[in-house]
Amino acid sequence: MTTYVDTSVLLKRYVDEPDSDRAQELLAADPELATGRHTIVEVRRNLARLLMATDAAAARVAFADDVGALSIVELDAATCETAAAVAEQTGVRTLDALHLGAALRLGTAITFLTFDARQAHAARALGFPVAGV
Repeated sequence: MTTYVDTSVLLKRYVDEPDSDRAQELLAADPELATGRHTIVEVRRNLARLLMATDAAAARVAFADDVGALSIVELDAATCETAAAVAEQTGVRTLDALHLGAALRLGTAITFLTFDARQAHAARALGFPVAGV
């Protein structure tokens, strides 16, 4: 089964935060991980914001390696249209809508992995099994 992972989960691999160990366990539990293309922007922005320069550089390299193992859902017109409908339906923030729209492109039989409570609530409302929160 594929697991869709959002930024809140991936950041915990590189930044020591509450639930970082739990995130590692959940990520290791499924060899088929997917995320949206915009996750790369979100993670790199947050690495630069949260870590000192040398730590951020090392985390960026590790993240680039990890991205190679992820299936990336492109933010094409269909994905963005789905995300817009999700935003209208659930009221989630733009980036969360993009995550949910990308996940919907994979189908609701996947697990949606997040540590964002609002996004988890919206994912459940869309029919996803949710892990993390």
